[in-house]
Amino acid sequence: MLVTLSIRDIVLIDRLDLDFAAGMSVLTGETGAGKSILLDSLSLALGARGDADLVRHGESQGQVTAVFDVPMNHPVRAFLRENDIDDDGDVILRRIQTSDGRTRAFINDQPVSAGLLRQAGILLVEIHGQHDDRALVDPESHRALIDVFGGLTDLASGVAKAYAGFRAAEKAVIDHERRIEAARNEADFLRSSVDELSRLKPETGEEEKLALRRTDMMQIEKIAGDLNEAFETLNGSASPIPELASLLRRLERKSDQVPQLLAQPVRTLSEALDHLEETRSGLESALRETEYDPRELEAVEERLFALRAASRKYSVPVDELSALCARMAGDLADLDAGEDKLAALVDAAAKARADYDKKAASLSQKRQKTSHLLEKAVERELPDLKLERARFIVELTSDPENRTRSGIDQLEFHVQTNPGTRPGPMMKVASGGELSRFLLALKVCLADKGSAPTLVFDEIDTGVGGAVAEAIGLRLARLASSVQVLTVTHAPQVAARAEGHFLIAKEATKPDRVATRVQQIDQDHRSEEIARMLAGSVITEEARAAARRLLTAAE
Repeated sequence: MLVTLSIRDIVLIDRLDLDFAAGMSVLTGETGAGKSILLDSLSLALGARGDADLVRHGESQGQVTAVFDVPMNHPVRAFLRENDIDDDGDVILRRIQTSDGRTRAFINDQPVSAGLLRQAGILLVEIHGQHDDRALVDPESHRALIDVFGGLTDLASGVAKAYAGFRAAEKAVIDHERRIEAARNEADFLRSSVDELSRLKPETGEEEKLALRRTDMMQIEKIAGDLNEAFETLNGSASPIPELASLLRRLERKSDQVPQLLAQPVRTLSEALDHLEETRSGLESALRETEYDPRELEAVEERLFALRAASRKYSVPVDELSALCARMAGDLADLDAGEDKLAALVDAAAKARADYDKKAASLSQKRQKTSHLLEKAVERELPDLKLERARFIVELTSDPENRTRSGIDQLEFHVQTNPGTRPGPMMKVASGGELSRFLLALKVCLADKGSAPTLVFDEIDTGVGGAVAEAIGLRLARLASSVQVLTVTHAPQVAARAEGHFLIAKEATKPDRVATRVQQIDQDHRSEEIARMLAGSVITEEARAAARRLLTAAE
């Protein structure tokens, strides 16, 4: 339910914080005091279209925050989780309207789109009034309301699943037929392509491995000649190593005679011979490591070029050639064994359609029975609402060939306001006051079946009085036993039935400015306000006595 509504700088409201309780609360006040501003503010927080004119004159922005206390199993919490929004604690909807027309929306302080805010708002609050076309007067919602009233939601879900199943089965038939036709048109090409790719046997990742191996061998080929030449210089018949070794031995024999002259040259030459031996050994190792068969390079290049040629021919990356071959082989298999598979798919589609037809027909029969029950339930409410000559009709037509996700039924609420007149859609046939009372009767019948936790009624008692207003008040109070009810009313009989009463008035804040003020009033002030609603501008003692009688009767 709605527990708090906070409004900042919206039209005539500068600052307002209202706390609501369960049950029924009414908002009353003189015409023009700002009751509609409160509902416009609440609608803004629920995701209604923004308007720069809502911002209080002279301010850069306005803001509305609505706080809801709902059970942990309420659908809005699942909706928030589906959209990655924290749902712990209260559900807080906030909307900022700027004077340049832009708006920002938040749920639990997380920025969201206005559309997402609107979806959450629909789960939390229903607003009904004489000119409201968002809730029960929407024909698209009538079928769902019948299902809720009759406890048919599980059956309807089963029909929706069966519909998805048979539509998927029919699509499988169509897709397979298209594949067979395409395969027939390309049979020769497919066979030659599959033969070619099967012989090629491409593997995923093969191109990269071949390219790397080719690069390595080409680099080796470039340096192999230099390595051979260097090794041959140090190890071949023209190698200077033997001659240098012989020279070293001669110098060593004579170094004892003149050590001061030969010691250093002998040592240096010995070290040079060691380095030459190390170099020769290193070159020999390098040659062993770079040994390759030129035929291998040729084979690698031939394979790589064949893969890339196939890639260009079939316009797919090399790594996808294997998958392409499998798809082409599958298309050929479909062509070769397509008729058998097609027959199986057609049979499966027929069974899925028969399953849907059976479930949809069963649901349609139950909807027919439920429709009659709802008609009777609503019509029981109508006499007290001064609609005793009116009829409520659930116009239901079924077409087994018109299969939809919701079944085979087209359903709309019709009314006949007077005997002899032609029944028609509720929104078109009923006048403003009649529509409000039809809506109230419907909500009374549907209160504990799929209703939002908070219902707002905007002056649905306009144009009625006396016993009719009393009947409206009784039904609103009955609704309030299962859901929270907020009512904007001019009828004292309705106001007397409330558990909470909010008085709306305008107050001068500056010589040239006024602001809307709202205060919750106690029993004594309620009696005075109801007396004003009865008497008008001059409150008489008779009006005060009548107000007390209304309050006593309500209690």
